[in-house]
Amino acid sequence: MKKISIPGRTEPLIIDHLVLDMNGTLTLDGILLPGIAEMLTTLSAELTIHVLTADTFGTAETVFGNLPVRLEIIGKENQAVLKWQYLQNLGPEKTAAIGNGMNDYMMLADAALGIAVLGYEGLAGTAMTAANVIASSIGSALDLLLHPTRLAATLRN
Repeated sequence: MKKISIPGRTEPLIIDHLVLDMNGTLTLDGILLPGIAEMLTTLSAELTIHVLTADTFGTAETVFGNLPVRLEIIGKENQAVLKWQYLQNLGPEKTAAIGNGMNDYMMLADAALGIAVLGYEGLAGTAMTAANVIASSIGSALDLLLHPTRLAATLRN
C-alpha cells in the first residue's frame, strides 16, 4: 500500500494496485525499456503490479516472467472495456493506472490515479484527456510513485 498526501485534498490517495499497459508504455516493439525492470521491482514492495496486454509481439511471458508482476493477456478486441473491467475487479478507488493508448482511456479515467505516458509510440488524445497527470516517459511516470512528493506537487490545489 502506498499512501500519498496531496495538499488541498481532505483524504490521501491510498493505492494498493498499479495497472500498466504493456505495448507503448512499458515496452517498445515488445522489448522492455531500459531501467523499468528495476523500477517495477522496487514498486512491487508496496504495490501489487498488474501488466495488461494483448501480447502483440508475443514477448510478454519472456519480458515479465522473472519480474514481480501479475501478467494478464487480454483479447485483441474491445481492449478499452477489458482493461476497464479488470480495473473494476481490483477496485478503482485504490488503483493507479498508467497507459498511453486509446484503449487505456477508460481505465485512466476511472482509476484513483491515472497517468498517461507520452512515449516513443506517442500518446492518444483520449488517454491524455482521461488522465490526472501526463508524464514524459514511463520512467518519469513510475518515478512519481517512487517519489510521491513530486506527484503531490503536481496535483495539489
